[in-house]
Amino acid sequence: MKSIAVIGAGTMGNGIAHTFAQSDYNVQLIDISQDSLDKGMATITKNLDRMVAKEKISEEDKKRTLANITTFTNLVDGVKSANLVVEAATENLDLKLKIFKDLDKFCSNETILASNTSSISITEIAAVTSRPEMVIGMHFMNPVPIMKLVELIKGYSTSTETYNTVEELSKKLNKVPVEVNDYPGFVANRILMPMINEAIETLYNGVAGVEEIDTVMKLGMAHPMGPLQLADFIGLDVCLSILNVMYDGFKNPKYAPCPLLVNMVMAGKMGVKSGEGFYDYAESRKAETVSKQFAK
Repeated sequence: MKSIAVIGAGTMGNGIAHTFAQSDYNVQLIDISQDSLDKGMATITKNLDRMVAKEKISEEDKKRTLANITTFTNLVDGVKSANLVVEAATENLDLKLKIFKDLDKFCSNETILASNTSSISITEIAAVTSRPEMVIGMHFMNPVPIMKLVELIKGYSTSTETYNTVEELSKKLNKVPVEVNDYPGFVANRILMPMINEAIETLYNGVAGVEEIDTVMKLGMAHPMGPLQLADFIGLDVCLSILNVMYDGFKNPKYAPCPLLVNMVMAGKMGVKSGEGFYDYAESRKAETVSKQFAK
């Protein structure tokens, strides 16, 4: 397994491509937008430059990593030689189903198909293909080049051979694979998102401000980042999407998104990627809280 296609050049996609390329895999990074590909490659280059500056890799390592990545706007060309395809598109069920239908048509019969979904059912995704036994969840953590964990989600039909192949591959990336069964939110987000949602409820109810809530969790619970700052980092739209998947899947009100989160997303306040969420990321006002604007 030497040729890896990655679909989506956004935050997760470019991180996954970076990680495989740095481990000397040939990576085909695919996106429908050339602008997105250019931005993704710029992010990879910037992150590699940072690693060089910290003397974690050499300049030659950086050059080799970048040389291992080829970009494509055409899906057929990008996946035709792939041994593994990792889909890292937007967390949208209809989009993912369409991508996997196309992958099933365009990829070799021996190609394993993986999704980086953080909450959507692998069984449902696999069902639109003719190879459900070769479909698996490969949920990387952000930032991908740094975080060790990979949740490997087995769909109902995922074969032991597919699981073992992807598990061994994950270890070659210097990651720690953890086997997870196919339930909404898997493990990471089933635990994390209710905590983030409860932190938002705490703000919404006026119990404390943004910095105060984050400080309690950082100093009192030894979390490296407060839940509201983490939500900004993940993307508030992504948090909302995951909570909706879990709410629909479990029919349990404890997963219902806080109205404040819903309103912020509707207002375009997505966190770091939009420049504003629970914190303001504008250069002139970086890390200033905007809790008064959104709290009750």
